[in-house]
Amino acid sequence: MFIDETTIRVKAGNGGNGCMAFRREKFVPRGGPSGGDGGKGGDIWMESSERHNTLVHFRFNPEYKAGRGRHGEGANKTGRDAEDIVLKVPVGTVVYDEESGEKVYDFSRADERVVVARGGRGGRGNARFATSTHQAPREHEDGREGEERVLRLELKLLADVGLVGYPNVGKSTLISRISAARPKIADYPFTTLEPNLGVVLVRDKKEETSFVVADIPGLIEGAHTGAGLGTQFLRHIERTRLLVHLVDVSDGSGRPDVVKDVEVIVEELKNFGADLDKKPVIMVASKIDVANPEKLKKLKQWCTRKKLKLYPISAVTGEGIEKLKFAMADEVRAMREASASSARESEAVDLR
Repeated sequence: MFIDETTIRVKAGNGGNGCMAFRREKFVPRGGPSGGDGGKGGDIWMESSERHNTLVHFRFNPEYKAGRGRHGEGANKTGRDAEDIVLKVPVGTVVYDEESGEKVYDFSRADERVVVARGGRGGRGNARFATSTHQAPREHEDGREGEERVLRLELKLLADVGLVGYPNVGKSTLISRISAARPKIADYPFTTLEPNLGVVLVRDKKEETSFVVADIPGLIEGAHTGAGLGTQFLRHIERTRLLVHLVDVSDGSGRPDVVKDVEVIVEELKNFGADLDKKPVIMVASKIDVANPEKLKKLKQWCTRKKLKLYPISAVTGEGIEKLKFAMADEVRAMREASASSARESEAVDLR
């Protein structure tokens, strides 16, 4: 089960109470205050892990509560701190505070850790209040309350390439041809009900390149407002470096105008925000083994006007697949190099 959004409640542990006690020992007159401090309540941490790829483990266990610190005791014994709780989340998870809407943290790499709820501090025992003029204090403190929060978790897939387009344009078939992914393939709309990831390996004379491709479930007009599968999966495109836009040029789609198909998807990406419409795009004419020549010609003319290169493919026969794979690898490689160069420049600026 692929769960990419859920809400959980977390409650950090309360601090232990401080103790009020006095030494009562033989041959020790006026032993004085000896109440120890309470222990600290347990924190709740979140840690990103590559061993998780969905939020399903939070769906059926949405509440987490850390233990409270142990109370202080006499003889100046400090209470034991409570154990922390560590919640594992997939890489790509964004944590929001449900009440304020504030972003708490964005887990973009593995093994990142952050405290999402802090445990309460232990209360002070009466030994802490002793002074030269107040030698028998009876004051002591209760432990502080631990933080309690309602958090909304959103998983945004980390992929280099996102396949977009109308339902049944051949995205699932394409990802099954270029990677080891085996998504469900059928001839009815919205066959894909959850994103599929596949790792593509490309070898050429210069080097070997591998990248992750995400098959995003089909978009339709009004997707940014929730139509079809709507915004449920549009957010998974946010982290991709490159979009591959598939357009069905056969007569089986039931949509006569391929240019309108492209413009509708482009408009949906733009309306969703997050600069999706500004991402680099590779245009693909799919199902050319049964293509309508007029549709293919019209799409080529549109791509020429927009200065976009078009790759005609057939995921069934394999025609054009290798050429598309190399084009995707070249784009990903170039963007990775640009990103690494930008990171090095920013590091140099920080050092100065």
